[in-house]
Amino acid sequence: MKTFAFPPGYIDMQRFGLIDAILGRRSRRFFMGAEIPDGLFAYKSRHEAVPLSELEKLLVVMACGGNNSWHYMIYRAARYAPYLSNYAGAAGGRTFPSSAGFHTSRTFFTDDEGVYLLDARDTPAFAERDEDGSLEPDVLLEVLQHHVRRLEDGRMLLPPEVPYVEAHNTWVVNHPGTLLVIPVGDLAQHTLLNLCYMLQNGLVVTDDINKKSIPGIEKFKDIVDVNNCWPLTFVEQMSLAELTAELSTSCYAGALTLQAMGLGGWMFNGIDPFSILGASGNPSVPGLRFRYDMDERWPYPNPTGLEGVMEGFCPPHYPDMRAAVEAICERKFGPGGPFNPQTPGPWKNSAKVRSAAEVHTESFRECVAFQAQYICNTFGKFPGTTPSIFAVVYLQAHHLDLEFYDTFYKPGAYLSTHAQHMTRWHPEGD
Repeated sequence: MKTFAFPPGYIDMQRFGLIDAILGRRSRRFFMGAEIPDGLFAYKSRHEAVPLSELEKLLVVMACGGNNSWHYMIYRAARYAPYLSNYAGAAGGRTFPSSAGFHTSRTFFTDDEGVYLLDARDTPAFAERDEDGSLEPDVLLEVLQHHVRRLEDGRMLLPPEVPYVEAHNTWVVNHPGTLLVIPVGDLAQHTLLNLCYMLQNGLVVTDDINKKSIPGIEKFKDIVDVNNCWPLTFVEQMSLAELTAELSTSCYAGALTLQAMGLGGWMFNGIDPFSILGASGNPSVPGLRFRYDMDERWPYPNPTGLEGVMEGFCPPHYPDMRAAVEAICERKFGPGGPFNPQTPGPWKNSAKVRSAAEVHTESFRECVAFQAQYICNTFGKFPGTTPSIFAVVYLQAHHLDLEFYDTFYKPGAYLSTHAQHMTRWHPEGD
């Protein structure tokens, strides 16, 4: 684990105002070492690319996917009061929100040195809050280093070329000297958690594509009104939208941090989401190397997971959807889970709070698995109409070439933090 000598810019970052970050946020793409070869903004940087320091890199990644102590959870739901609402998937909180506390995403990133995973999804709190509610960034940073895993050496193999990268991003994305943060969501797990949420609130799925109820669903009429339904396409589109919000706010937290640090960069979606996961169809462009499958019923390849790193809660990583449901329950109620009385927490009596949630019964689990297995059997995958693993928005960070902005823009195109970055963060020219 590395011990950092914090430069003056680190103190500047902590003093930088939230409103200044919000109002100062812009996409600032032109980095040291970049070139726009033609057109109105044709320009070639006079500088070599300057990679982010280890400290800079970890601070950006921490903003995008770090743990910020305990998740407070949802207190009440009318349908099963006085039990504590048991929607959440994780006990720890993160730097961005997640629908009902599901938290199914993990944070990947790449630079010139390697491809990495920051796995803070199911960790306990990195630190306890002080009495005034504050957390010390250097303490969080120290713990975070233990949760960074190098997956391979060298920059992720995704060339900045069409069709892997959108045409307007080929000159800037994933170039030497840049940091690319890639939040990846387990949409299979998110959809399963929504099936649990639905059942807890008296709903089951109906197959609106094939215009029929799930055959045999009536056997669960003792625990749910089987005629109270949400259409499958709505459930899966809603799950996709919720997960997209999780991934996007992850990147937005990082984007605000760039302003405070004086780094260039922006959040965007101009990379092919299948190529970045590993489903480019070109062996020389493996992206993050996730497993994917093809089926004539599907309009696109379906990534399902990276073995031993991030495996979707669906086949082939689980033998069937019942096994995936059991894994959901283990995450919720097992050791370290948000509803395990042995898991610490932020309350004066955390064991009492966590044990106030109702553990999913056998019939509840069977009903969720029954619906999920029908979807998997009918469409050949789970979810049926959306990808099992999903990526859509990314954050890039780099050192700005201020001379480009001075050439083309009026004063005010960048913040004082950008103007002072190299002297405040790299006072010895490192």
